[in-house]
Amino acid sequence: MNPLFPRPLDAGYDGKAARIYLGLLAILTIVPGLIHSYLPDGGAGVIAGMDLAGRRETVVSLFAWKGATQIPWGLAILAVAWRYPTLTPLFLSLLLLERILLAARAWIFHPPVSGHHPPEHYSSLIFIPLTALFLFIALRRRA
Repeated sequence: MNPLFPRPLDAGYDGKAARIYLGLLAILTIVPGLIHSYLPDGGAGVIAGMDLAGRRETVVSLFAWKGATQIPWGLAILAVAWRYPTLTPLFLSLLLLERILLAARAWIFHPPVSGHHPPEHYSSLIFIPLTALFLFIALRRRA
């Protein structure tokens, strides 16, 4: 038995579509994490279009911090999609909550002063209904 990766928890779970979607979300979490961690500006200027003239070091540090959390989170999501399918509904629920919180912050509570929204703000609006749909599918298959 491998203590890092215990035996798979499948318990007859066959939610293939939800697992594939979860695997896609894992990749779409890891890749931005790598961008935030290793791009010279963390993607703040090049991708998000932020003006880094005033607080470049602070912004780049915050993006790198975000990337450092996205990479392990994405790897955990990937492990569930690949090896622990019975946890798929739980992880889809967590991802749905994450996207709802991100969207609420970006569009309702603290929209950008400049009016410019980075790609992440738009992707959250797309992934909220998609993740809710796959969560519904995952829960329906379990019942």
